[in-house]
Amino acid sequence: MTNNDVLRRVRYALRINDKAMLEVFKLGGLKLSLEELTAFLSKPEDENFKSCNNQTLDMFLTGLITYKRGPQKVGTPRVEEPIVNNKNINNHILRKLKIALAFRSEDMIDAFETGGVKISESELSAIFRRPDHKNYREAGDKYVRVFIKGITELFRGEK
Repeated sequence: MTNNDVLRRVRYALRINDKAMLEVFKLGGLKLSLEELTAFLSKPEDENFKSCNNQTLDMFLTGLITYKRGPQKVGTPRVEEPIVNNKNINNHILRKLKIALAFRSEDMIDAFETGGVKISESELSAIFRRPDHKNYREAGDKYVRVFIKGITELFRGEK
């Protein structure tokens, strides 16, 4: 699953229009034009397609957290995030979506079940651990795809 797919699917699931998408990116620290946004949301076969890298996706997800939950309160300590690479990007996506949607573990498990995968609380906990922890587990593309499918059904009522 590509970063562009994640952008398109999250946008659809949460009913975010172009104007709001531009605001989300801006809140994440990236000012885009409408043409650049359209290029990120295009399909790979379109001539104006532009690939979304991990840093751009991270800025979107960070902006989504601020968009959904508001800015961090002054004096709130910043949590040091692990370095995002192609091995742990799926874990990072799930973590940021969990924060943005203010989901607890039960909500995450419900979204996974709605999407079609039964996941235990210990499996979910392993996904959210730091990469250097002995019980850390990498989330595959399937987990992100199923989770976004689940939140689409929860928020839009569509299968």
